[in-house]
Amino acid sequence: MDTPEATALVLAVGYQESRFAARRQWPKGPARGFWQFEVSGGPRGVIGHEATRDHLKRAWLSLAYRDVLTPFALQEAIAHNDTLAFVCARLLLWTLPERLPTRDEPKRGLAQYLRAWRPGKPHPETWDDAWRIGWKTA
Repeated sequence: MDTPEATALVLAVGYQESRFAARRQWPKGPARGFWQFEVSGGPRGVIGHEATRDHLKRAWLSLAYRDVLTPFALQEAIAHNDTLAFVCARLLLWTLPERLPTRDEPKRGLAQYLRAWRPGKPHPETWDDAWRIGWKTA
C-alpha cells in the first residue's frame, strides 16, 4: 500500500478537503479529520469493505484503541488521530478497483477522489493545486 502514487493521492485529498487546517468540518458539519470523513462515508466504507476491514482492525489495535470498532467510534478517533485518519484515507483508496494515478494523471486522481469521497460540494477548480502539493510532499 505504500507507494509514491498512494502517498501523493492521499496527501492531495487531504489538502483538497481541509488544507490540513481543520480536523472538524467548519462551522458545525459532521466531517472529521483532515480528510473530512463523515460517518456514513469513509468510516463505514473501510470497516465494511472486505479488502480493508482486517487492515483497519490491525491499525486500530496497534494505535491502542480498545473500544469496539464502529463507524461512530472510528469517526470520533480520526478527529484527533492523524495517523489513523491517514490509514483510513489510504484504505478508502484501496477499495477502488483501478490502479492509482501517476504524477502525470491529475484528472485520473480527481476522478478517484470524487468516486471514493463523494464530496457534497466538490471544487474541481482547486484540484490542480492539491495535486501538485500532494506530489511535492509525497
